[in-house]
Amino acid sequence: MSSERLIYLPLGGAGEIGMNAYVYGYGKPDQERLILVDLGVTFPDMDGSPGVDLIFPDIQWLAERSSQLEAVFVTHAHEDHVGAVAHYYEQLGVPIYARAFTANIARRKMEDHGHPEEAVRTVSAWPEVTDAGPFRVGFVPISHSIPESSGLVIDTPAGRLVHSGDFKMDTDPVVGEPFDEDLWRSLAEPGVRALMCDSTNVFTHHEGRSESMLGPDIEALIDGCKGAFVATTFASNVARVKTLAEAGQRAGRSICLMGRAMRRMIEASIETGVLGDFPRTVSPEDAREIPHENLMLIVTGSQGERRAASAQLANGKYNGIELRDGDTFLFSSKTIPGNERGVIRIMNQFSEMGVDVIDDSSGNYHVSGHANRPDLSRLHKIIQPQVVVPMHGEHRHLREHVKLAGENRIGGVLAPNGTMIDLSGNRAEVVGYVETGRTYLDGSVKIGALDGIVRDRIRMALNGHVTVNVILDEEDEPLGEPWCEVRGLAETGSSRAPLIDVLEEDLSQFMGRAKSATLSDDDVLEDGLRKVVRNSAMGEIGKKPEVTVIISRLS
Repeated sequence: MSSERLIYLPLGGAGEIGMNAYVYGYGKPDQERLILVDLGVTFPDMDGSPGVDLIFPDIQWLAERSSQLEAVFVTHAHEDHVGAVAHYYEQLGVPIYARAFTANIARRKMEDHGHPEEAVRTVSAWPEVTDAGPFRVGFVPISHSIPESSGLVIDTPAGRLVHSGDFKMDTDPVVGEPFDEDLWRSLAEPGVRALMCDSTNVFTHHEGRSESMLGPDIEALIDGCKGAFVATTFASNVARVKTLAEAGQRAGRSICLMGRAMRRMIEASIETGVLGDFPRTVSPEDAREIPHENLMLIVTGSQGERRAASAQLANGKYNGIELRDGDTFLFSSKTIPGNERGVIRIMNQFSEMGVDVIDDSSGNYHVSGHANRPDLSRLHKIIQPQVVVPMHGEHRHLREHVKLAGENRIGGVLAPNGTMIDLSGNRAEVVGYVETGRTYLDGSVKIGALDGIVRDRIRMALNGHVTVNVILDEEDEPLGEPWCEVRGLAETGSSRAPLIDVLEEDLSQFMGRAKSATLSDDDVLEDGLRKVVRNSAMGEIGKKPEVTVIISRLS
């Protein structure tokens, strides 16, 4: 029996939708040569990660084995797959392989962070393959909601693996390559040991719809609108942006793209040749002079992002353009779970302006970029793997996908983040667990999710904050009275007196009663002052604030 093994280890993206990072390894246990598929981000929310800019997978396990890592392969240019490559390049220091469009986006990220653009290497589609240690990796075109998406064929000494990437079975995707069943069927001919498969839409029981179906409904909607027509979608969904622009052009409107990400994606598509015939657009400056009934804006911010063009327009004005009564705003997108509050806030702001808001509850103006349950079954039957390992989904998606594999008489393995699977034998088995978590980008600094920084920020947001200042002389006697600074708390409480006066009075009484042993020990004194503030505030306003104590001693 061989002493070498073939392993699969998700560090992100299995148990959540976002920050994808999937490790494959081959070799002797703990000495495997490794490759990483995708390295993405997810986005923070004010409830769970206030003030955080981005969230990355915790790659400590991989960084500790960077000498074993051969390369990073990026399946497509969505942020949850490519967004962290520049942030982690220094720690990993290996080549990054991607097809032309994705490589264009990745190079811009590397440039923004001062890393060498040549670290990103452009590869062509299957049958071209890239050798990386014991692996031979090929990019196989597959349709998705961004150009040049690819699944991966990963050939190893222990057999062939197929990594689906994000995909749908669209034979007419408007932009990008159609799903080619014959090509994918040919990949299965040598036999496939395991299929790592997208699980996002496993609970959606109808077959997926094609992007090409949307144009007529969108055009009819625009035709029926009297004022300005504005549409938002994912900036990376170049096919949808084109569908919207063409529908607006046919309706006789001037098209204006608004939002840096939107323009960047269209520019990258044109530069790399995936988009050749995009309708003529006007600049925001020229759009200001165009009558509302002749104008169509395509804007960023479909997920309620506060700084995106949609939110700016909802706040009143963006690039000199204001929406008004009689205009129409279309969300040509699905709201990602967790973003509902931000999207609804913007919808209500537009409603207050008299703007008609249309979402996709009818299903006429958006199609998903992910395969639905029947399409997942179809891929299972095309590839006919020995085992299906669900990925890209919350835990409930992964678990349901294992059940679906069983319905198709294929073995399934539940492998959420941190679960190491050995794929070497006749059946996949769990051989270990790796601690995984999240890393936050907080300003310009990476911090661990368990470092306590965000936890303290949440506590201050929930409970308010009090700073206590005391001064003691050389003999540990108080000089003057303690004083407080209060943030985020009610000014008065149950006694009707100013809260700050109540706190300072209780602190003064504590200092007057304190024994010399307390006054001479900073730790004991700080603990006592903190308890006084928290107890007093609880009695006055029903809250125990976070407390910072500053003790100054004169020498």
